Amino acid sequence: MSSGTKRTLRADVGSLFIVGLGGVELTNMERSWLRLVGPSGIILFRRNFENAAQSRALLDAATAECAPRAFRCVDVEGGLVNRLRDALAPIAAAQDVAKTGDKKLMRKHGELIADAVKAFGFNTSFAPVLDLALPESAEVMGTRSPAATAEGVAEYGRELLAGLAKRGVVGCGKHFPGLGGGTVDSHHLTPSIERSWKELWQQDIEPYRALKKEMPFVMVNHAAYPQTKDKARPASASKFWAKVLREKVGYKGIILSDDLEMGGILKFLPIDEAAVEVFRAGMDMALVCHNAELVIAAFEAVLSEAERSAEFRKIIVGRAKFAARERERLVAKKPAKALTAAEYEALRGKILAFNEQVAKRQQA
Repeated sequence: MSSGTKRTLRADVGSLFIVGLGGVELTNMERSWLRLVGPSGIILFRRNFENAAQSRALLDAATAECAPRAFRCVDVEGGLVNRLRDALAPIAAAQDVAKTGDKKLMRKHGELIADAVKAFGFNTSFAPVLDLALPESAEVMGTRSPAATAEGVAEYGRELLAGLAKRGVVGCGKHFPGLGGGTVDSHHLTPSIERSWKELWQQDIEPYRALKKEMPFVMVNHAAYPQTKDKARPASASKFWAKVLREKVGYKGIILSDDLEMGGILKFLPIDEAAVEVFRAGMDMALVCHNAELVIAAFEAVLSEAERSAEFRKIIVGRAKFAARERERLVAKKPAKALTAAEYEALRGKILAFNEQVAKRQQA
């Protein structure tokens, strides 16, 4: 879709989604439904990678069917969540870097993550994790959570985001309002997090308050918080939590729902209802990361509701205009240039040297 194309309601709805693909090449079927939906972005996973040239070709083909200046997204946090670890190199985990207490290393972490994702054709990395490293979530989150305190999380998050931004990569704070108190994985179930409003506001949400001007995206989770005003609904489908983020925190960037295919939301609502509810609640955009049928079901449900309800249609059109402005503001016109073989190997060497430096600092 060219930037000069007249917008339609169908295009507005499609531009509120970031979607995943099945394999390492774009199929004719995927090209067809991408053209139908016209999403704001593509997210790739380890199943989509062979090497940097293949990744860039896949992204080029897919984003040709997307809204202008599409977000090219990937999860590269370091540690366990690094979709490029096999294709490029492992990179130190957020918690390991944060434990060094060295702000220069934290910023370097962001710079290296940015260099890595750009090498593969991406412009967006869904990092940093801003969840607290609390005992309850240790088994689920592992080393993804940077620190046990709000101050430690915010310090790491600020440097990581600065490193990404320095290299022209879009970052994302996640998973609002916080998974630190969760004992189950929201990929499978809806965590019920028994933390009081005071605990959440003063601890879990504090990093978002501290970094509100530095996060292009904030990703909202699928957990429920029984001790708060909205007791049972997943945060992603909750007007209460969207209002907290917009009005109490004062966040002005893109509010993104975590993947609508996750059990944390699908145990609560089927995907067609979930897609409508997250936008009604206040999300600006939503992820649907794996199944093409679910992408289309979510898209058609939101389109149908927007055609039926003038009130909902007004919400969708407003969010689509906002999404277009943010893509224009955040995304460069062209992806970064491909690396030469020598540059690629040099980047790999820098990452491995960084990992060694982090390990040494922890042992010191």
